[in-house]
Amino acid sequence: MRIAKEFNWEMGHRLPEHFGKCKNIHGHSYKMLVEIEGDVLENGMVMDYYHLRDVIDPIIERMDHAFLVYKEDTSVIEFLERMNSKRVVVDFQSTVENITRYFLDEIKKTKLPSNIRKVKVRVCETPDDYAEEEIEINRI
Repeated sequence: MRIAKEFNWEMGHRLPEHFGKCKNIHGHSYKMLVEIEGDVLENGMVMDYYHLRDVIDPIIERMDHAFLVYKEDTSVIEFLERMNSKRVVVDFQSTVENITRYFLDEIKKTKLPSNIRKVKVRVCETPDDYAEEEIEINRI
């Protein structure tokens, strides 16, 4: 069985090596759909939506109204520090593909119920584009 929940946040970024407009500082209203797959438990749920929110909201809170900046984009990092602006410095270019993988990596670090087998994340950067990836949760 699969269930899903949508999350939204505002975030700025830039792609310094991009050939077009995305090399400029700009922002998006991001939307993310988190889909989990697993067995239905005795309570009739795969996972309580409140518990799913407890897993995802701290990740979103770090990103919301922040600037996601590549660690080698030192001029932007220095500017953000001078402005005392909220920022998340990462070791990847802030493409929607990399943001999707970042969220999956962060979700993997959390304690998910043992019945969960897969997690899929779809991050929409604009209303008409997205990146999506799915991982299996390995249980030892």
